[in-house]
Amino acid sequence: MKNPGMNDVARLAGVSHQTVSRVLNDSASVRPSTRERVQAAIDELGYRRNFAARALVTKRSGTIGAITTGRSLFGPQRAVIAIEEAAREAGYFISMATVKQANARVMRELLEHLLGQGVEGIVVIAPQIEVVQALHSFDSPVPVVVFADADQVPQRMHSVSLDQREAGRLAVRHLAELGHREIAHVSGPLDWTDARGRLEGWKEECGTLEINPVPLVQSDWSSERGFEVGVHLVRAGVPTAVFAANDMIALGLIRAFTEAGLRVPHDVSVIGVDDQPGASNFIPPLTTIHHRFATLGRSIIESLIQGIEGTTPENKVLTPELVVRSSTTAPRS
Repeated sequence: MKNPGMNDVARLAGVSHQTVSRVLNDSASVRPSTRERVQAAIDELGYRRNFAARALVTKRSGTIGAITTGRSLFGPQRAVIAIEEAAREAGYFISMATVKQANARVMRELLEHLLGQGVEGIVVIAPQIEVVQALHSFDSPVPVVVFADADQVPQRMHSVSLDQREAGRLAVRHLAELGHREIAHVSGPLDWTDARGRLEGWKEECGTLEINPVPLVQSDWSSERGFEVGVHLVRAGVPTAVFAANDMIALGLIRAFTEAGLRVPHDVSVIGVDDQPGASNFIPPLTTIHHRFATLGRSIIESLIQGIEGTTPENKVLTPELVVRSSTTAPRS
């Protein structure tokens, strides 16, 4: 038996081929009763859209390629979800490719893989410096939008990024406004562009406000390493405030300080970055920097569609927002 087609659905529902097409494309011009009748016919026949056949006719695959590191960390993972949601809203599907170790050869292989699927454009999520560097050998015949800072991305590509420097500046500014003059920073791994940006923002704002920054302590992104750093800070002498490069580092710091008999925020204020789910339920609820990932996903897909349609998108930088909760307060006098 041949698979049912749109004409079969139209015949069973008693509507035109065009009406079935409008229902499938979620057009607002279809009456609810007609939509229900068409959907009932689709369900009864088991109709499935043939995207391969449509691509042959339209020369458009309706597919966007995405290259990611496959990291399970909050930032990259949330970016992937936001991009996928935005692509689906725009009528595109995502074909995902994962790069474990970025170099010119691997990037060429991934490019050929995605182009072989007929993708109309490519999104690259580039949280690490090695991924950004590998892009310079990435010569794509379709538009490419990179989730990275514009000054790191090849000129033939376009960028949408989160302002990580501003995240660092916001954290320092908030703590300084509370009266802190001793602000430590526990950074993420410095081969990550996010970690470097937040570090630079911390340094810049400390300089602007004439605050002497406490010597930097480097971490990975985990709460376990945050706990280890917290134990070290307790032994070395805890500053009045600590800016953690992400919420998980902050969680580890809070545990270390609490186990040492220090109260957060009365003895030491702690601020993180990401505002990941659960941050409001830390003890105490965590003051943090919120990045607008839903806006990020839409901006990336909008820029890519502009490139697909032949216009040149502008590079975009999204500013973060301070979320004040209970883990920061004025230092004890």
